[in-house]
Amino acid sequence: MPVPHTEDELLRALTETSGALTRAATCACRTGPEASLPGHRTGTRMSPADLVAYLIGWNELVVSWHDDRARGIEPQLPAPGFTWNQLGSPAQKFYRDHADVPWPQLLQRLDAAHDRIVALVRGLDNGELYDAPWYRTYTAGRMIQLNTSSPYTNARRRLRTWLRADGL
Repeated sequence: MPVPHTEDELLRALTETSGALTRAATCACRTGPEASLPGHRTGTRMSPADLVAYLIGWNELVVSWHDDRARGIEPQLPAPGFTWNQLGSPAQKFYRDHADVPWPQLLQRLDAAHDRIVALVRGLDNGELYDAPWYRTYTAGRMIQLNTSSPYTNARRRLRTWLRADGL
């Protein structure tokens, strides 16, 4: 899918990638909870639930960045205490934050987080999304896409590869 450059393209990317991810995650829920996917840190393993927790965490971070800005607070990106070159650490935090959440509720939380992202995008116009840098050289639309629909695509690919390897 091409990189979105308008609100409509971003909404389409979010909808299409989320739908494809949900279909793959629904198939993955029929498997066991074992940590058998390559993790977000080199040499680690994660479960499909961990992968969904990771996506929930990132969606919630993106919303929090925009909430902070709306309150006049400059957000600490990617998150307080973390830097862009150590993204395995927030991944581990997201896994822990959702470790006790049953699979069906994880999927509901992912849907709810996705809905908040869609509402965020709909609340911004093309100028706010794409006309000026929002973080360093990245526009708000690009930051949203890089941290939501792109990871959805990556997660779907991981799940489909894993499901094929297990003959599912």
